Amino acid sequence: MTTSFTKLFIFTRAYIKSMRLYYAFITGIAGWIGVSFYTFCEPDQTSQPRNILLLAMLFLSWGINQIINDYQGLPEDRINAPHRPMVTGELSPIPALAVSGVLMAGVVAVSWFLNPLSVIPVVLGVGLNILYGHAKTWSLMGNVIFGLSIAMCTAYGFLAAGPTPTPLFNSNRICVLVLVALMNGLMTFYTYFKDYRGDKRAGVKTFIVRHGPRAARYAGLVGALLPLGFFLLCLRMEWIPFNSILYPRDFIFCGTMATLLQVWTAILFFRNPTGESTYFSLAMNIRACAAGQIALIAIFNGTLALYLFSASYIFIGFLFNLYKDARS
Repeated sequence: MTTSFTKLFIFTRAYIKSMRLYYAFITGIAGWIGVSFYTFCEPDQTSQPRNILLLAMLFLSWGINQIINDYQGLPEDRINAPHRPMVTGELSPIPALAVSGVLMAGVVAVSWFLNPLSVIPVVLGVGLNILYGHAKTWSLMGNVIFGLSIAMCTAYGFLAAGPTPTPLFNSNRICVLVLVALMNGLMTFYTYFKDYRGDKRAGVKTFIVRHGPRAARYAGLVGALLPLGFFLLCLRMEWIPFNSILYPRDFIFCGTMATLLQVWTAILFFRNPTGESTYFSLAMNIRACAAGQIALIAIFNGTLALYLFSASYIFIGFLFNLYKDARS
């Protein structure tokens, strides 16, 4: 009995470590955009317990899917991150994948009960995540697919929060999905700097492998302004009319801080595109992406956005500091 308990404890600890929960704010806040927007549009059709359940699933969804990514990325992780549990053998791949499969099946079942349409972004998100494991070799296409997979969290939060609203699509909602995909595609672009050596040896032809980290750092500087540029285009084309922003001061504050964090992230990787510092720059990278998503929440819930901005900045740093080993 003691041996079985010890094995279960070791497996659970390794599984949780592999979830890398400092990234959970990415999927959690992406989904929170959808939940918050639905709550604003249909306040009588949702409930607090329902929203709490949704947010718990959204925050954990990164880690559940991360197990799949670790399994698909074993060849390059043996070089880039040899201390990860699945590489060292501390986490057995098949049982870990089985646990993730069971948890995802549970999410599908709950989602079907909440709103059958919400199963669609769940299935698409998992499918895109699996495709991403192969798409990393397709240069920037891997970043596009990753961004789309996170945008499915926003769609899921909106659909699962209550009965399907009519109309389902409009320019505002489409622009928000594109912005979420763009910010997350950019976020994962910067993560490839730390994996450059291993990706190159494993034949994973990311943009940075194809063009080299010195050249890619200039692309990173340009990319830092893409979310702001696309948002300004949405305003100019009135896809997101400025008068639809209910909390302009809170939005401008969150948007400005997100842009500054994004630019600072680009500068960090520009100054040090290789070496161990690329790992520790990830904390700022994650914060910048989370802040950009929070700015979208500020459009219709300024107070919540300000709370989220403060909490996410602190807790991302706290959780990231639990992973001080750059090779894990």
